[in-house]
Amino acid sequence: MPILQTLNKGRVPVHIWTGDTESTALNQLVNVSQMPFIHHHVAAMPDVHAGIGATVGSVIPTRGAIVPAAVGVDIGCGMNAIRLSLTTSELPDSLRMLRNRIEQAIPVGFGMHDRDPVKRSTIVPLAKRLDQILGKHPAIAKMQRKRPYDIWVRQLASLGGGNHFIELCLDENEAVWVMLHSGSRGIGNVIGRYFINLARKDMGDQLGRLPDRDLAYFTEGAQHFDDYVEAVAWAQDYAMINRREMMQHILDALALQLPPFSITKEAINCHHNYVVQEHHFGADVYVTRKGAIRAGEGELGIIPGSMGAKSYIVRGKGNEASFCSCSHGAGRRMSRSKAKRQFNREDLESQTRGVECRKDKGVIDEIPGAYKDIDQVMANQSDLVEVVHTLKQVLCVKG
Repeated sequence: MPILQTLNKGRVPVHIWTGDTESTALNQLVNVSQMPFIHHHVAAMPDVHAGIGATVGSVIPTRGAIVPAAVGVDIGCGMNAIRLSLTTSELPDSLRMLRNRIEQAIPVGFGMHDRDPVKRSTIVPLAKRLDQILGKHPAIAKMQRKRPYDIWVRQLASLGGGNHFIELCLDENEAVWVMLHSGSRGIGNVIGRYFINLARKDMGDQLGRLPDRDLAYFTEGAQHFDDYVEAVAWAQDYAMINRREMMQHILDALALQLPPFSITKEAINCHHNYVVQEHHFGADVYVTRKGAIRAGEGELGIIPGSMGAKSYIVRGKGNEASFCSCSHGAGRRMSRSKAKRQFNREDLESQTRGVECRKDKGVIDEIPGAYKDIDQVMANQSDLVEVVHTLKQVLCVKG
């Protein structure tokens, strides 16, 4: 499916891979396209929806500047998925005990481990880099409720809340997969909020000239540009390590309950909220993928649906019009507050039938009905990716 809509109301066009985009999201896309440093065009994926300043599900190429709010506060949020040697026949009839094992092993929400959950060889390099950042910006540490070390170290190998999850899935061959979605936890959130506010302060009187104050930016050569690049790179690395370590904790928990197994394939450990330097349309640019994954030619990625829907392992087609990107999931079609008003516990039980998961009012905002149709999202990006595996959730742990 090619581009379905193009906006020409800013300095550059906005190409959109869906015909179903809410007005708030359209306005945010136009706002971004008016910024003076946008390179060539803005790309909006088929899961696009309104965010803070910039839409979730957008790809924003910039020259000489970065918008911290476009990267967001869940810096480095992304996915990891691996295939096991197990098949569905080797899973127990009831998956409740497996879910309990995972929930015992992995802190969720604001939780963290009681002791350092990873090896010192992993912690020390991260600590040295973070100390350099905090030395220049001590206010980041003051934004944490406890000593920063206690939080960021003990939140490694933990899930978080919101739309983060851990799932067991079955593919089209009945093979078992473990899939998870998480990011840079509390420390990434603090870094994101700190630099978003700092960008606003640095802009001074120019802030009022922006189409949205959440589009405050740092320019190359300015006082805090390099500091932000250093901090966001740290948070992205932390998020990647968090997913890797969490996956190992999950496998250890599953090994207590399942027959012996091995890992037969790692799909990918990928970000979908991040900024990276790439070359597109004749220029070296900063590419901010806010709710989008890289889909370069031959690159594997993960596109999850909501709990109760299908998810996909995909291979990128390297479509340059999307800056070699694709969607990061189904994308919300309604806010969390609206979902809580519209749906109840009975709806949640009905829409997650056959999935071992929480079915209480605390996760109604994550009900499948609050999300777009993943099949339509996939159809709209057939020119961006090809499906390698189709996964169906049978167990889901929510934050």
